[in-house]
Amino acid sequence: MLNSYSFIGKDLDSLADMVSFGFLPSAILYELLLKAPQINHVSEYLNYLAFSITVFSALRLAKFNNDTRQSDSFIGLPTPANAIFIASLPLIIDQYEVLARFILNPYTLTVLIIVMCTLLVSEIPLMSLKFKNRDFNKNFFRYLLLLFSAILILFFKFVAVPVVIFIYITLSLIQTKIASEHIITGHQKDS
Repeated sequence: MLNSYSFIGKDLDSLADMVSFGFLPSAILYELLLKAPQINHVSEYLNYLAFSITVFSALRLAKFNNDTRQSDSFIGLPTPANAIFIASLPLIIDQYEVLARFILNPYTLTVLIIVMCTLLVSEIPLMSLKFKNRDFNKNFFRYLLLLFSAILILFFKFVAVPVVIFIYITLSLIQTKIASEHIITGHQKDS
């Protein structure tokens, strides 16, 4: 709004993101692990594993905060996408009892935590939803993601959120592969 930019502002924004998109998802997972019926048979300390989301969110924000490679895309799963995914789980549990038994399993939640922590700090390039122009060809995968997301959320509500995140990652990988093939093909033509 003020057209002012500073590195400390960017760092403070990342700190706020760490609380909103790092700590709160951990608190949600912690509560879900406490509700998991088999938790006592696994480990009484397993629920604290949920806070590794906070740690890995902080690592992600520190690692990529000033990374110049992220001008048009993200590297690794953005913390808001991770937070939306995790925040959808209690809503899914409330709406669909069948899925609640699967989600409220300590093994499922442990695998989910490990996968999400890995995605947060991975070097996987993922598309940004920032449109620099309206060119359909340049934004094809963004439009496709928005279309899939709208349709899925319309029909499946909160259950669609994990599927949308999966589609987001998949379309980003396809976009990256196609872009790298175009670069390789362009270099071969120049040679």
